Amino acid sequence: MAAKAKKVTPLMQQYNKIKAKYPDALLLFRVGDFYETFGEDAVRTARILNIVLTNRNNGGERTELAGFPHHSLNTYLPKLVKAGERVAICDQLEDPKQTKTIVKRGVTELITPGVALNDEVLQSKSNNFLAALSVQRQSYGVSFLDISTGEFLVSEGSKEEVDKLLQNFNPSELLVRRSDKKTLASEFPYDLPFFHLEDWVFQIDYAQESLLKHFKVKSLKGFGVEQMDQALIAAGAVLHYLEETQHDKVDHIVNISRVEDEHYVWMDRFTVRNLELYTPLSQGAVTLIDIIDKTTTAMGGRLMKRWMAFPLKDPIQICKRHDVVSYFVSEREVRESIMSQLKQMSDLERLISKVAVGKICPREVIQLKNSLEAIVPVKQQAETANDRSLKSMGERLNACQHLIDLIKQAIDEEAPVNILKGNTIAQGYHNELDELRGLATSGKEYLDQMLQRHCDETGIGSLKISSNNVFGYYIEVRNTHKDKVPESWIRKQTLVNAERYITEELKEYEAKILGAEERIQSLQQELFDQVVQEIMPYIKTIQENAQLIGQLDCLISFAEQATISRYVRPEIMEDEVLEINGGRHPVIEKMLPADEPFIPNDLHLDRDEQQIIMITGPNMSGKSAILRQTALIVLLAQMGSFVPAERVRMGVVDKIFTRVGASDNISQGESTFMTEMNESASILNNISARSLVLLDEIGRGTSTYDGISIAWAITEYLHEHPSHPKTLFATHYHELNEMTNQFDRIKNFNVEVKELKDKVLFMRKLVSGGSHHSFGIHVAKMAGMPQQVISKARKMLKRLEQTHRQEDSQEAMRSLQEEEMQLSFFNLDDPLLEEIKDEILMVDIDTLTPVEALMKLNEIKRMLVGKAGKAQ
Repeated sequence: MAAKAKKVTPLMQQYNKIKAKYPDALLLFRVGDFYETFGEDAVRTARILNIVLTNRNNGGERTELAGFPHHSLNTYLPKLVKAGERVAICDQLEDPKQTKTIVKRGVTELITPGVALNDEVLQSKSNNFLAALSVQRQSYGVSFLDISTGEFLVSEGSKEEVDKLLQNFNPSELLVRRSDKKTLASEFPYDLPFFHLEDWVFQIDYAQESLLKHFKVKSLKGFGVEQMDQALIAAGAVLHYLEETQHDKVDHIVNISRVEDEHYVWMDRFTVRNLELYTPLSQGAVTLIDIIDKTTTAMGGRLMKRWMAFPLKDPIQICKRHDVVSYFVSEREVRESIMSQLKQMSDLERLISKVAVGKICPREVIQLKNSLEAIVPVKQQAETANDRSLKSMGERLNACQHLIDLIKQAIDEEAPVNILKGNTIAQGYHNELDELRGLATSGKEYLDQMLQRHCDETGIGSLKISSNNVFGYYIEVRNTHKDKVPESWIRKQTLVNAERYITEELKEYEAKILGAEERIQSLQQELFDQVVQEIMPYIKTIQENAQLIGQLDCLISFAEQATISRYVRPEIMEDEVLEINGGRHPVIEKMLPADEPFIPNDLHLDRDEQQIIMITGPNMSGKSAILRQTALIVLLAQMGSFVPAERVRMGVVDKIFTRVGASDNISQGESTFMTEMNESASILNNISARSLVLLDEIGRGTSTYDGISIAWAITEYLHEHPSHPKTLFATHYHELNEMTNQFDRIKNFNVEVKELKDKVLFMRKLVSGGSHHSFGIHVAKMAGMPQQVISKARKMLKRLEQTHRQEDSQEAMRSLQEEEMQLSFFNLDDPLLEEIKDEILMVDIDTLTPVEALMKLNEIKRMLVGKAGKAQ
């Protein structure tokens, strides 16, 4: 006998049908005054929101259930999205009173981490990017959209270039092809928030059609992206996802821009991570953005992060920023005046985006008006500034006076968040609305007059006029006076000590009052919607204002930081020198105790005489700090900021590479040493003539001889590379001091240390010459190592020094170089090889073209092949 089919209620049938369309999302299902979740959704919802998980019986089967009141949606929704959940909001699409069957329901919005607009989900000084990634034949295209600001960016390039962008933009959601998801997860092994779409979405024809339709253009040439197929496919996938998640009001996305890597300093994700620009390596650590961000607006805060991720390479653009900062440093009153106006501004970018998507509330319209009003004095001061760039910014700011006047006239200054909770439209803006309000507010006076009249007519001094939700307005008469009630009054309710009546006059008044309140609400909504529609044409103008205000805010922040922390303007030069006098680490100097001064250091690098500085010294002496502060000073300078130093002269750097600190990637099967080698290989394969390379303790993850050999080989490679990249190499391998004797452009420096009996003092000062001691045992003692361990270590060190003297190691290095020369194929007794040697020595490498070099190499090869043939 067949098993009896389980009966499912009509409500659950409807739920299951809708849930099937959104299997990857939590479905908030509106039932009466609650949003309910069922089954596995309920289990996850209850855990995230810390609400009660219950059960209900649905046709004989128990189902988990968790829900919350519908008016609490804005409280609970952000928590679900922050937990990484995609949330489908399923609302009732018709009035339950108007239907005799089950209420029609449907998903009205799909909120995901990448398309959130709720202020509780977003961070004011961080973008919230939705990204898409498309790959074909090693060509990678990526797009980034922040729906809360309208920024839409695309780029195309190698895996490494896209990898860097993903690290910098840190998307909340990353869309990929279903068929590519596993491959891309292995190619980008760090924790990216992948979400797959069907493969058909990632088609160039579909993408172009979507973009042309959205921007209402016939060609994408005006955006400069028409040849970037993979980037356009990614952009098309983003637009498709907006449509799929019910985000169809996107008039604020008015532009699509290229991220042009050639305009910015290259920093791979290892460098961004190692320098702790805006993400700390350890919990609670302070980052560079924490120190230098003195911005007062959300727009400025977001732009500051962007500038930090993309320092400029163009010296003209860098100097323009420096000019404005210099002006603000010298003109303190102007700086403080503009700062005071910036503090009055709300987030213009996100406010105008809310206008576009129809989610702006009355109070936010007032915030928009107040922000625009604050722009007016900023524009005036910028236009009269004695700096060309600042003056240009002032001229481009739009005062939007007509819009300010409109909002002033239309919206009440004390407008509420919820349009139903107070007066949104200003008094005097609309005659009918004013009359209706007058009727509603004069009601108490009218009722008082009616009550007095009835008291006089009946002789009942204790009459009361009140109202409730059941009977509306009524007249209450105590039982002792009910014989005086006129016959025209209609009894509505009998109480223990009184009776309640209504009159024709009272019924008419009630209808008029209730009608007025309903009309006031509908009229306010209608007028408010009209005002929002009149703001729409200003979207692009206000976005441009927001960008200019963000730039001003960043430049003023640089000036404020320079004033507070004694930063100086760097001198940007044409040559490729890097000269720092009295350089300081911007983060460490702020974190030191007040009574402990930061020890500044000088540093000079160039490509001709002092290309590589080998820094030796014990752990804890400050080698890594010197490396990091050098990179941070260069980065700050090319962001447009002043720098923590007494003086800086520098040519523009085009790439910054760091290999600093120990880390591993155990989840991907990579040890500390493997990670170190990966990062080092990335550096060696990508260096250029204007690169700055910072290496810290290369080779320490393996045996001593292995480590020394690798460190030596890497340093020699950097020295002999035609680009001559400027390099700082911090190491505890004293054997590498020998390299300065064999390579012209390698110089030894050490971080000064003073020994006092059994104590060691770290002076934090970089001085010329190599260090010959590690002081490892001293550091162990400072760390609190048991005395027995310290004593044993000293005995072992003494014994090892007697049997393996340091000079022997250095002699071995010299021998290795001599051996390499002796093992060469040049046997001076062989006339042919003597001829080849002379041939090579006569070549002028500096004037040799690549083609001539290949021809010369081929000629020598023929000579050697001929010799080998005769020998056989």
